[in-house]
Amino acid sequence: MIRVEMHKWGQSLEDLRRLALQAEHPRTRERFLALSLIADGTHNATTWADRFGRQDETVLRWLHTYNTQGPQALTYRRTGGPAPL
Repeated sequence: MIRVEMHKWGQSLEDLRRLALQAEHPRTRERFLALSLIADGTHNATTWADRFGRQDETVLRWLHTYNTQGPQALTYRRTGGPAPL
């Protein structure tokens, strides 16, 4: 089972929950919500993905990205496509 390595980045479960509530972009909030629920043991990546309509691989990618690159790597950045209306 893959764990959220929050101590590696100097974060606590409360930090993840705060980011899940206060992040500027909805996609960033969703990513940190997933991590916080996985970290507190109420969900794993598969159950979270099923419940919230995401692919398992997507949630696992968020988890791996957080564990290897840190919380700033999960912040949503617009990378292209047509400009939003």
